[in-house]
Amino acid sequence: MVLKIVQAGEPVLRQKARDLMPEEVGSPEIQRLIALMRDTMRDAPGVGLAAPQVGVGLRLVVVEDRAEYQAGVAPADLAERERTPVPFHVLINPRLTVEDAAPAEFYEGCLSVSGFAGLVARARGVRVDALDEQGRPVTIRARGWYARILQHELDHLDGTLYVDRMESRSFATAENHRRHWAGRGTTEVRAALGLPAGVGKKVD
Repeated sequence: MVLKIVQAGEPVLRQKARDLMPEEVGSPEIQRLIALMRDTMRDAPGVGLAAPQVGVGLRLVVVEDRAEYQAGVAPADLAERERTPVPFHVLINPRLTVEDAAPAEFYEGCLSVSGFAGLVARARGVRVDALDEQGRPVTIRARGWYARILQHELDHLDGTLYVDRMESRSFATAENHRRHWAGRGTTEVRAALGLPAGVGKKVD
């Protein structure tokens, strides 16, 4: 069974999600929600899913970047994005701290903005302090693509979508992204779009 992924325009995607109480974390309801979110993310497929994306205003995120998702990506592109497989894990009540604010800008998509992509600048390195699915404290330090996934998903918990952070001139359908921009460096893309060199949006 999978859940419906809500799309841009649903109010829950623009609301600040609430923290889970300690006694909620181990409840059958939350454990079932985690399992359904995992299955929904894999079915999509996606590399992360936040509870607001399935219509639930809780500070809960699941993340997984499987090796099979990276199989068709050129090694040079994986290296440029600093992308390696990430095992499945759960983050509850996460708090993000930027540890390396150097901006990295790449195309991003979102399961809740289905069929589109845009250039988004993200911090290269972050730390996330959270609880796991059993309520135990965890600290994650991530760089590159993993850091991007975490920033994207945690944005959902505060009602922020990637379109709020993207370079608006880069906005494209997923099909046109594949046809015209996939595999091209950010500098080349910015030049083709008539954008100044460098990263346009401030990373915070």
